[in-house]
Amino acid sequence: MTPPESNPQSVTTTLTDDARRVLVRVIQVAFPHPRFPDAPYERTAQRIIDAARESTWSWLQLTQGLRSLDDLASGSFVDADDEQAFALLRGIEQTDFFNLIRRLSVLNLYDDHEVWDLLGYEGPSFEKGGYLHRGFNDLDWLPEPRITEYDAEAEAAAKAGADAGTDTAGSAGQPGSTEQLGSPEQPPPERSPAATSRDAGNQPSAAETTMTEVTR
Repeated sequence: MTPPESNPQSVTTTLTDDARRVLVRVIQVAFPHPRFPDAPYERTAQRIIDAARESTWSWLQLTQGLRSLDDLASGSFVDADDEQAFALLRGIEQTDFFNLIRRLSVLNLYDDHEVWDLLGYEGPSFEKGGYLHRGFNDLDWLPEPRITEYDAEAEAAAKAGADAGTDTAGSAGQPGSTEQLGSPEQPPPERSPAATSRDAGNQPSAAETTMTEVTR
């Protein structure tokens, strides 16, 4: 894209009617809304022109950029179809010229009251008393929210029950408790044959028992 010349006197800075139509077309391609008529785009274009006049550099960017678009389109940018025009703007989206148009378009196109009506925006509410008593929830394209009442007593009872259950489970297995979690009753240990034989050898024989009784 051809940048503005460093010497403002060496270039034509007049904004022709054709250039104005190119600007309107640029805004329409950059911000497409099939339901929008031409009027909001034309008003936005005029506001961009008025803002650019306040700065020599911005004015040069605007006038020279609009002229360059016809050269990029190899004819007339206004007559280019939407796909071709969008591709051309995509190629210059990083330039100061396009950034100027994009920034001023966002600020002005969506501040147009006709656009507000088309988009369903009712405008600022402060000077009208706010939205609370003016249908703040009258949107018909959102589902109705589910509203439930908060029951503090039920919440407290449920929490108390949960705490009681935790205390009961925690007391098992503590000192003094008759229940040992995870410790089933164990059978007595089995005695080995050697131990059984040893114990039997320590017992008195029948004869020894008889002698003891006679002696008594």
